Amino acid sequence: MKIANLPSYQKDSLVIEVGPGAGALTKELANVATKVLCYEVDLELEDILTKELGNKDNVKLIFDDFLERDLVRDISAIAHSHLYFVSNVPYYITTPILFKLLASNLPFLEIVMLVQKEVGERFTAKPKSREYGALTVLLNYYFEVKKCFVVSRSEFIPQPHVDSIVVDFKRKKDLLELKSWDVFSKLVHDSFRFKRKTLYNNLRDYPKEKLEPILMKHGFTFQTRAEAIPYEVFVEMANVL
Repeated sequence: MKIANLPSYQKDSLVIEVGPGAGALTKELANVATKVLCYEVDLELEDILTKELGNKDNVKLIFDDFLERDLVRDISAIAHSHLYFVSNVPYYITTPILFKLLASNLPFLEIVMLVQKEVGERFTAKPKSREYGALTVLLNYYFEVKKCFVVSRSEFIPQPHVDSIVVDFKRKKDLLELKSWDVFSKLVHDSFRFKRKTLYNNLRDYPKEKLEPILMKHGFTFQTRAEAIPYEVFVEMANVL
């Protein structure tokens, strides 16, 4: 599978996969990565995956809900030097998975996901576009995000109602100084709380005397909507809070 070969794997790599299904992608990952950790919530697939991957000594299977797991604890039990995430994730939990990866504060060097095409457009959106939102801003702090290739709905059986796209999130080498991820994340979410409203309405409880000089320095005001604000400005605002 082409998706398995997209990351630039470094020595002693650990790849996390969510929703391996029958294990087709997992087999490819096991051939290119040092170790693979898979999460599968469907217990009916346990026999199939155990049979298909039983001879892969570098694959560990966890039959549980990824969103409920303590990810930091899970990977601490597996020796590795470099961390990756590669998955054909179930579409309905794409966003929760990304939020979990970000909240874990784990040093993912690269995240590669097959996602619904319109969701992929959100991840790669630029300021002042309709698709630009809170998750876009948070992703932009850590990663350079790019669309790799479109996968037509006709490639799947059964055929879904939408096309898909593979998106690559590559960790930035030089991150902006950020004093608190929690403050940054809350500020961003609050700023986009009501997307069609201005910052003045969404940030009513914030100290405007601290934030307004930063906005004005970059050519914005509290009458600006969050969708126009680059992630760097949100970082600067969070740092003064």
